[in-house]
Amino acid sequence: MDKSEAYRQLTEEIVSVVAGETSDTARYASAACLLTLAFRPRFFWTGFYLVDPLKPDELVVGPYQGTLGCLRIPFGKGVCGHVAATLAPVIVPDVHEFPGHIACDSASNSEIVVPVFTADGTLAAVLDVDSAEYDAFDEIDQAGLVEICRILLTA
Repeated sequence: MDKSEAYRQLTEEIVSVVAGETSDTARYASAACLLTLAFRPRFFWTGFYLVDPLKPDELVVGPYQGTLGCLRIPFGKGVCGHVAATLAPVIVPDVHEFPGHIACDSASNSEIVVPVFTADGTLAAVLDVDSAEYDAFDEIDQAGLVEICRILLTA
């Protein structure tokens, strides 16, 4: 099965699992689990950093699968903070070349981060996926992850 088809099937599965679920935490946890299972070992860390309502210029670690993650990331810092500040997905083929990269796990060599928005367009979280491989992510991953993030708060 090609990667586009894998994302299509995975999106359907996530929609089915989270249908009717009112907890964002449960939706994020389910998505992180299913993404990890579908793309392991390429995805070695998959999870969400949530906008902290008490510190709205910081992300705080949310549901994830993988090794210990950073607990907090300020907007504008590292790849996740960059996405929180710009509200645009980013693919980083080599995290060691990304200015200000935050090394939560030294095994990370490439990364993709996608914003998650509420129904009214406010940033709710970012989805962060790390790989031990260099250049592990492409436009197919970005399109698939953007679609999954789109349905997470509206499914």
